[in-house]
Parts: sequence; C-alpha cells; structure tokens
Amino acid sequence: MQQNNATHRLEDIIQIFEQCFFAEYNTKLVKGGEDPVYLPANDEVPYHTIHFARGFYSSALHEIAHWLVAGKERRKLEDFGYWYEPDGRSTERQRDFEKVEVKPQALEWILATAANFRYFASADNLNGNPGDAEPFKQAVYAQVKVYAEKGLPKRAETLRQALAKFYGTEDKIDLAKFDISRI
Repeated sequence: MQQNNATHRLEDIIQIFEQCFFAEYNTKLVKGGEDPVYLPANDEVPYHTIHFARGFYSSALHEIAHWLVAGKERRKLEDFGYWYEPDGRSTERQRDFEKVEVKPQALEWILATAANFRYFASADNLNGNPGDAEPFKQAVYAQVKVYAEKGLPKRAETLRQALAKFYGTEDKIDLAKFDISRI
C-alpha cells in the first residue's frame, strides 16, 4: 500500500467525494482544522459538510466512513448525534468507543484499500489506556469480511468503485488484500 502526498492528494479525494454525492446528498468534504466534525446544512451554509482533520488523507477517509454509516436522520444532526468522550478514556469507556467504531473503521479500511492507501486501526485514545487493541482489530476485520460477503451499503459501494477507478485498483473487495497483522 502506498501513502504519500504525490499519489494521494486532498484535492482528489474531495473531488471524488463531491462527484459521487453532492448532487444527491448536498454534502461536501472539507479540509478542516484540528478536530473533525460533521455539520448539517443551516441558514449560513446551504449544504452539509464533513470536515476532516489537519489535512490528512486518512482523516478524510475516516470521516467519510462515519458519514457512510450514518442514516438519513443522523445526517441531520451535528456529528451525527454521536457521543464523543475525548482522549484519555478509561478502559471501559474505550471498549464502548470501539463498539461504535467497528463499522466505520471497516469501511475506512475498504476505502483505503480501494485507494491504494495504508489503513491503520485507530483507538483514538493517546492519553488514556486503550488496553488490548487486538479484539478491536479482529472485530474490524470480521466486519470487513461481512461487507465482502454481503456487499457494501449503496453509498459506500459508490465511493469504493470511484476510488478503485481513480487509483487503478481492483473493482471488487479482495480479502487477500486485508492483512490484519499490518493494521
């Protein structure tokens, strides 16, 4: 898997996302600041925005994955109405966090693979005790297998195909490309 600015430009992922979703979902992907956030349309901004953190391609994929998981009603709410406890979570709260991260991170891994970009599982708890990350990684991998067997939701498949076409990768989910020891 590659991971460099020459082959993974932010302008590309922003344009690919917009081509796939703006007309139907009135949603744009935006390079954000320190913290990512999803903001529904309002009186000042007439379209929904997914702000990814610090100009990182990986953050764009991660935030897109959350958008892909969120249903129509959740997409009307700031940050999809999810709770977020900042960095420094206890082991128990970390397990709660991981439960809601399995599907988005499985989608992120699939999208990263389609974009020929390396995926890393994210505990997002640098100042806390994330505990043993292996069960979380196994859960993400198990969800990837479910998506490979049963298919992706419509929006996720649309984006996966667009990324595969743009980056010249395979036009299917090939489980051989998903090595759990590398995440």
